Amino acid sequence: MPFLPKGVELDLYNGKAYVSLVGFIFKRSRIFNIPIPLMGTFEEINLRFYVKRKVGDTYRRGVVFINETVPYKPVAWLANKLYKEHYITVPTKHYIAYDQLVKSIQYDWKVGSSWNHINVKATTECREMERGSLEEFIFEHYYGYTKISDNLSQEYKINHPRWLVNDVFEKSIICDFSQMYGLSFGDLSHRNPDSVIIAEGSDINVDWKRQPF
Repeated sequence: MPFLPKGVELDLYNGKAYVSLVGFIFKRSRIFNIPIPLMGTFEEINLRFYVKRKVGDTYRRGVVFINETVPYKPVAWLANKLYKEHYITVPTKHYIAYDQLVKSIQYDWKVGSSWNHINVKATTECREMERGSLEEFIFEHYYGYTKISDNLSQEYKINHPRWLVNDVFEKSIICDFSQMYGLSFGDLSHRNPDSVIIAEGSDINVDWKRQPF
C-alpha cells in the first residue's frame, strides 16, 4: 500500500480497514506555543486511515493522513516544511447552527470550480461512546504517523480527553474523491458511508518532538 508508513500495520475493526473524511475547526492554533497571527482559527478537511505500531508488548494506535486541506497557504507551508505532512490549500468555509434539539454543521471546500461539502444534522444531547463501538475505534487513536520515505517514518503523540458524541440523523456528503485525493479513492464518491459521527471535540495538544523510526 503506497500510503502506509514503514513500521506500522493497518488497524482493523471487525476485520475491515476504514478510511475517514473528517472536517473540523482549528481554534487558537499555536506553533511552538506561539499564536499564529490572523490565521489561528480555520477549517481543515482531511482524509485519513487507521494504523497501529507495536512497541514492546503493546500497540500504539494512530492515524495516517492522506491529505489535509486548509485555507491558508502559510499554514500549509509550515506544516509541510516542519512536519513533513501532506497539506494543500483550497478555499474553505463552514456553517454551524444550534437550537434546543438540533445541531446543524456543514464544512465546504472548493476543488476546481466546484464546492464539495459534508453536512450533518444531529441531536444536541451528548453521550458517551460505547465500548467496542465503531465510534470508539474511529476516535480512540492517539498517535500520528507520517511516511517520510520508503524507509523512514515519524511518530507523534496526540493528547486529548475521551470525547462525547452526538447522534446523527441526517447527512449529505458531496465529494469528488478522484479529483481531490486521486483515482485510488474514486469509488468513494459513489459509496454510502458505513458511519457518520460527530464528536464534541476539545482542546488538543500535539507533541512537537517527532520520533523517527
